[in-house]
Amino acid sequence: MTEANEANGTAAAETIAAFRHRDDLAAIPVYRQGKPAPAGRRAFKLSSNENPYGPLPSVVKAIDAAALTTMNRYPDMHGWKVVERLAKRYDVDPASIILGAGSSEVITMLVDALSGPGTEVIYPWRSFEAYPIIVRGAGATPVEVPLTADLRHDIPAMIAAITDRTRLIIVNNPNNPTSTTVSRAEAEQLMRAVPKDVVVLFDEAYYQFNTDADTEVATELMREYPNIVIARTFSKAYGLAGLRIGFGIGPVPVINEMSKVALPFSVSDVAQTAAVASLDAQDELDARVKDLIAERDRVTDALAEQGWHVPPSGANFFWLQLNDLTDQVAERLTEAGVIARVFSGDGIRISVGTHEANDLVIETCAAIIRDLPAAAEQWGAR
Repeated sequence: MTEANEANGTAAAETIAAFRHRDDLAAIPVYRQGKPAPAGRRAFKLSSNENPYGPLPSVVKAIDAAALTTMNRYPDMHGWKVVERLAKRYDVDPASIILGAGSSEVITMLVDALSGPGTEVIYPWRSFEAYPIIVRGAGATPVEVPLTADLRHDIPAMIAAITDRTRLIIVNNPNNPTSTTVSRAEAEQLMRAVPKDVVVLFDEAYYQFNTDADTEVATELMREYPNIVIARTFSKAYGLAGLRIGFGIGPVPVINEMSKVALPFSVSDVAQTAAVASLDAQDELDARVKDLIAERDRVTDALAEQGWHVPPSGANFFWLQLNDLTDQVAERLTEAGVIARVFSGDGIRISVGTHEANDLVIETCAAIIRDLPAAAEQWGAR
């Protein structure tokens, strides 16, 4: 770069830095995607809770046959072919369902519709990294309620955090990244205490992997409590993360408000076609889910036998609470080719992958805990 170009670049940067903008955005962290597996060596990406198997052949065929020829046209903005199928499945009015580019967009629409400056949104922490970003992006104040010692929602503390400024309460079930679940009794305790004019969101991106008896707790509770909204996605169990499609179920007045802040045409026709085909292949997808659950249990049982403390998981991932040992363990995992999601100072989230990938996790964790025997007792006490 010449001196003149360098000077011009510096001047431009100074001009850009001085542009008028929202000062509160300085407090918003940038969402960081899970690291990919490096090329050129044996490694597995287990950092984003993706389905390692991808869409079923019948889904790929449906996309090829029906969706690729319509890319010159806008998609159905309301996604009726998906909405009507979901309405029948959950026995609800189609008007009570809204689509989004993944459940993250559904959550964003809900936060934008209900909150703003001077209002508060309550959610557990640590939980989904996008929550503080979405809440602050709406200009609202996040109220983060620490998890319990066993890394679960602290329902009494969430209830105690409710004020007249509360506009939304988020329940992440199963919780990402700790993989812990919320019981029916806990959900009912919360709903009984929440004012009727405050909406409670059940974020259930991983509910298919929840083997507790309470798996379908939100879809049952919404019959009794009309202030419930449920967010779900086709990204995880259905293997459509790259197509970006999720949905929300809730009271029609709330869904109508969400529609006002929705990005038009955000869900492509390709995604809608794939979602319908996935719903048609439910039996095959259920078999894949069972396989992933079995693999999850195989890995977590093996790690527990090695001496690791692994909270019971209701998702397609599991959590290692490591605190100040997090970075040290993460480095060893990465060196071995296990690319996990690292929360420095807290712990590591590892997605369930293929059988080969899971074998590598087991082998690597066994080697780590052998090399760090003093840490085994510490982890086991958590």
